[in-house]
Amino acid sequence: MKGIALKEFGGVDHCALTDIPDKRVSTGEVLVKVRAAGISFVDLLVIEGKYQVKPPLPFCPGKEAAGIVVELGGGVKDLAVGDRVMVLVEQGAFAQYVLAKRHQCFVLPDTMDFTIGATFGLSYQTAHFAIRDRARAKSDDTIFVTGAGSGVGLATVELSKAFGNRVLAGVSSNSKGERAKAAGADEIVDLSSALDRDSVRDQVRRYTGGAGANVVIDVVGGDVFDSAIRCVAWRGRIVVVGFAAGRIPTIKANYLLLKNIEATGLDWSDYPVNAPNLVMEAQDEIFSLFKRNKIGSHVDRIMPFTNFSEAVRLIQDRKVNGRIALSWL
Repeated sequence: MKGIALKEFGGVDHCALTDIPDKRVSTGEVLVKVRAAGISFVDLLVIEGKYQVKPPLPFCPGKEAAGIVVELGGGVKDLAVGDRVMVLVEQGAFAQYVLAKRHQCFVLPDTMDFTIGATFGLSYQTAHFAIRDRARAKSDDTIFVTGAGSGVGLATVELSKAFGNRVLAGVSSNSKGERAKAAGADEIVDLSSALDRDSVRDQVRRYTGGAGANVVIDVVGGDVFDSAIRCVAWRGRIVVVGFAAGRIPTIKANYLLLKNIEATGLDWSDYPVNAPNLVMEAQDEIFSLFKRNKIGSHVDRIMPFTNFSEAVRLIQDRKVNGRIALSWL
């Protein structure tokens, strides 16, 4: 079968669309014919060797896909050949077929196409766990989302609004601000001047009557995090989701003490391993919201797998508002 092979960490130049080994199904596994796959900033970290999990080389990257079940391993009783599913795995999604464990497969709603399904699970599950599990947000909390033009950022804006929260969307450009507004953001915070920490804090205070945000969900890191932590209200929470800016920030413990605030982190990859039931419950709620038109799709563009390198560079150059779906023609 065809797939993306990564032979050496370091960048997209080490990736190639080529023949890769076929998959064999074992007990408890599901083989899915991939119709579309989602590519995101996390995949760039994997390709560059900067992600926390480094599979042995060579391997096929890719963490999310959508397609059709073609074979079931022993013990899989609640899926059938022909089912349309979303798949979330640690690797292997950038191929014509992906092998997944049963708990990594989610039956798609009838109204969700493959390109949406391929770009849906990771963003919305990350957002769900950030809001509900890590931040323990209440419906009357004001939530400040940084990187709100990204896939995870837009999902966080939408889910927060669906849960009844007031949302401040932090963005670095007008186009990303327009996308965040369309997703339901109540106010836009300009992050282009994040080096000026007073500017970001003053905007958030202006939108919150001087109190600050009860919850900050940061997917950017770097200077944006340094500004965002100053926006947390008394007894508020900040959730670290990623470091898209590249620099991993540090936190002074006395700042947490003096403001009576909490800082916590979220690594989605641990949830399917340690709490698969929570993942299933979260995805059921997310699908329910989709079917009721409370949340939607943030597919910015659909590209063929032959344009894989171009897709990577678009993400590197911050030219994507939302998500890219890769499709097998």
